[in-house]
Amino acid sequence: MEPLAQIRGIAERVAASRGLSVWDIQSRREAVGHVVRVIIDRPGPAATPEESVSIDDCEQVNHEISTILDVEDPLPFAYTLEVSSPGLDRPLRDPADYERFSGRLAKVVVREAVDNQKAFEGRLRGVDDGHVLLEAPNGRMHRLPLRLVMRGRLEVEF
Repeated sequence: MEPLAQIRGIAERVAASRGLSVWDIQSRREAVGHVVRVIIDRPGPAATPEESVSIDDCEQVNHEISTILDVEDPLPFAYTLEVSSPGLDRPLRDPADYERFSGRLAKVVVREAVDNQKAFEGRLRGVDDGHVLLEAPNGRMHRLPLRLVMRGRLEVEF
């Protein structure tokens, strides 16, 4: 089995045991050496700090994954394991994310102009028939074709 697939399997088992999921796994060479980053998430809207991944969650998952990796040793080189969350300003990657975070503030950029603009900011209102629904601060509803979305990101609200 490929090392990253093996690490993903381990991370998914550990995360699932805590009611979490693996959002992404990254492996890259950085200034400090090789870093394997496991990004965990909590299913649901994560609209409040209580619903989000905590520092304690990251520490516990890191400890459990580290223990298993010390035994299985899937990578043939030294590395640093980091476990984190996608963050409050997380990227939106697929229709499920736009649905999941309905009601939250977001910025969305499209490839081709829609309503004479390419960058939008407002409240997500879900997905309908292949379009992201985004309500602008002035109340105008934008229908952004998912096929044109280059990137979307939640905005931090205080």
